[in-house]
Amino acid sequence: MSESTNSERGNWTGKLDFILSCIGFSVGLGNVWRFPYLAYENGGGAFLIPYAIMLLVCGLPLYFMELALAQFCSRGPVSCWTISPMFKGLGYAMVIISSLVCIYYNVIIAWAIFYLCASFTSELPWQHCGNVWNTDACMERNASARTFIQGSNITLSDICSNSTLKADINDSTIVCPTAPSQEFWNNYVLEISSGIEETGIIRWPLALCLLLAWIVVFLCLSNGIKSSGKVVYFTALFPYVVLIILLVRGVTLEGYWKGVEFYIIPEWEQMKSAKVWGAAATQIFYSLGVGFGGLHAMSSYNKFHNNVYRDAVIIAVINCATSVFAGFVVFSVLGHMAHRSNVEVKNVVDTGPGLAFVAYPEGVALMPIAPLWSILFFLMIFTLGLDSQFAMMETVITGLTDEFPVLRKWKTLFTMAICIVFFFLGLPMVTNSGMYWLHLMNWYSAGFSLMFVTFFEIVAIHIYGLKNFLNDIKMMIGFRPNPYWIVTWAFVTPAAILFIIGYSFYDYGAVTYTGNPYPEWGEIVGWLMVVCSAVMIPLFIVIECCKRGCKGAAFHTPEWGPALAEHRALDARYHTPDSQMQAYHNQAFSKDQI
Repeated sequence: MSESTNSERGNWTGKLDFILSCIGFSVGLGNVWRFPYLAYENGGGAFLIPYAIMLLVCGLPLYFMELALAQFCSRGPVSCWTISPMFKGLGYAMVIISSLVCIYYNVIIAWAIFYLCASFTSELPWQHCGNVWNTDACMERNASARTFIQGSNITLSDICSNSTLKADINDSTIVCPTAPSQEFWNNYVLEISSGIEETGIIRWPLALCLLLAWIVVFLCLSNGIKSSGKVVYFTALFPYVVLIILLVRGVTLEGYWKGVEFYIIPEWEQMKSAKVWGAAATQIFYSLGVGFGGLHAMSSYNKFHNNVYRDAVIIAVINCATSVFAGFVVFSVLGHMAHRSNVEVKNVVDTGPGLAFVAYPEGVALMPIAPLWSILFFLMIFTLGLDSQFAMMETVITGLTDEFPVLRKWKTLFTMAICIVFFFLGLPMVTNSGMYWLHLMNWYSAGFSLMFVTFFEIVAIHIYGLKNFLNDIKMMIGFRPNPYWIVTWAFVTPAAILFIIGYSFYDYGAVTYTGNPYPEWGEIVGWLMVVCSAVMIPLFIVIECCKRGCKGAAFHTPEWGPALAEHRALDARYHTPDSQMQAYHNQAFSKDQI
């Protein structure tokens, strides 16, 4: 069926453009380093059960809701709230969250570029000690595994991986060894200082990599979705090619099964812990990308009758399956590392950037033809990060150009201006204290704020009327969603979000890096990042109530509905005279909503 396009905003040029863009957004760096670690920390294979349940009760309903809302009105994350103007602050909160994440996310991409360039050599620079950045403590894993403490059968690896044993021995002459990859990361790449207070100087090689990363982002977004929609054919699919190659290589390595067992063997007792369920729910949010505004931005470029129901289910399942698959890739290599070092797998696993830039590079260095595998791995990290960066930048650009249409005329220059501003805001994260700043932003910028945003999204849909929302979806795809979606939107999903918020506050701990706490002002800066986005919600409720009155601010405006006249004509609700609009508003809380 031929369908009109939105000439003012534009549409995706092909159906796969949208699907691959969403996959690229949702499948990011967290799938490679965060999910496998959480699975291990929370019961191995048993973690997959609460993860799958949280996908069904929380992740999938929110994913479909955000895609359907934006596709129906062809508006971005700010202007789509004509559905209930008092919640316009949700859109600004999403733009702020995505902006904060964009600033530090591109620094991670810059690290990947740095490592990629360093891999074009006959021998990886982090394979051995003896470089100018290495210290006397540098020791390769094979050597440290064979180093015994005099008069005992205890190795240095045993002591340094067990804090209790180290305290019992209490020998000040024992110096725990550091791996070459760790010293390359800390002493050469980061030249890390002793704390966030010690800024140091800009690491110009990293600054140049950051500049290159922003140039790539700008070039790919310069023509809007027409350019980024084609780039994702490579950036979304290439990581899967690399993951498959690395898995095949990983399972041919000696000792790989130790890592796989470590990853999949369930600890059923862990399922009784609220911590496991909280971790699973939080990972679903990060993994799918709900609450960031990226889904609104991308779905707003869909044609009106696109089967968003099918797309939502396919993309969400692919994303979560990728997380599980990536776990096998990572832990097959870590099992080989543990076998070579004669230590337990838990002693070679790190979390966050350490897994991608220390542990896995060290594992790659143990393989034959190490530079080749390193190039493939960091190309994968680069493309994984780039996809997510495209979507978050599109959130910022689409959100602001929809709200201020005059900017559309200068969209390329506006995109360039944002990239330049974000580049300069990212420079503190390529100083000697940069890792501390990045960790602070990662800790606070998209945690509590996401929970608040998604909860009030559901509240807005309830004020609009769940029955009305279901009828809107039927206008697009030809049928009403089944009872699963109705029950989750009405009861289960908001209850799950409240559980996550409650558990997050209960389990809250002040930000630390490598076990060292931040100064009090650092934590204050972190909470300011939370507040600057979350405050938009009550602020715009007050503003819109003052402008329209609370009743007028709660219910949708006449502008709400499909963007094109031919689609508005499909339902009498969207071409009723203004005199009948109030009667329609009054139906929102009718008893036959569902």
